[in-house]
Amino acid sequence: MTTSWSQAEVEAAVEAYFDMLQQELLGQKYNKRQRRLALIGKLNARSEGSVELKHQNISAVLIEMGIPYISGYKPRANYQRSLLPGVVSEYLQNHPQLQSLFQADSEAVLPPPTVEDFLAVMEKPPQYENALPSRVKEIVPVYNPAGVNYLEREARNQALGEAGEQFVLNFERARLVYAGKTSLADRIEQVSVTEGPAAGFDIHSFEASGKDRLIEVKTTKYGKETPFFVSPNELRCSTRHAASYHLYRLFRFRESPRLFSLQGSLSERCRLEPSVRAWWRTPPVWR
Repeated sequence: MTTSWSQAEVEAAVEAYFDMLQQELLGQKYNKRQRRLALIGKLNARSEGSVELKHQNISAVLIEMGIPYISGYKPRANYQRSLLPGVVSEYLQNHPQLQSLFQADSEAVLPPPTVEDFLAVMEKPPQYENALPSRVKEIVPVYNPAGVNYLEREARNQALGEAGEQFVLNFERARLVYAGKTSLADRIEQVSVTEGPAAGFDIHSFEASGKDRLIEVKTTKYGKETPFFVSPNELRCSTRHAASYHLYRLFRFRESPRLFSLQGSLSERCRLEPSVRAWWRTPPVWR
């Protein structure tokens, strides 16, 4: 029979998680399994799977707070809402130096990473897996004690966005050249530069048939399940041009970028939640 985690156990798990997260954001290497085994020695006969699930729960809490999370711990939202968010908040309050690290990472400027095979970076979108709490009863929102949403701040990082667009330009050229459509590859246009944000998308590319492919690029240094933000204009464009609209989500852009695509109207592919400044927060709910 599985027993609930005690306050002391949750505190130990949260401390271990933030220690790993800090190392990850600083570019330092660590061994997750060794860290799990070390943590188990402080717990009440927990298995490695149980510890990993708890760390995934912490990832889910941090996403709700708008804070970077460990990419290798896929967020799982079925956590002790009466205990875990409070322990995470208390840890953040007692370690204010972490906020400076989060801020620096969200504002970091990265050059477009190089890859050996652009076409190999594409993969399937994440599957919806209990990403949001039940709507049967009202759930108290979870906020970062510092009052800052670093995931939104990263989304507004113009230099990161431009690096992501350059990466996608190279990806699209490689895709069309591989399809034997060099003439189409030569016509790809970075609309975000030639027309600006009013266009509602970033890159005008093409299908191998010659039909338009309108691409909006969203880039993050964090994991595949990181929520992204779209403007009302981008949302309208995705609906108006649903047949040709593609959202390209670049993730893990720090060192080993990966990419997935959502085609069509975003209102039909994502669960949209109003966010500040007329942006939309899109939790990972894919159809």
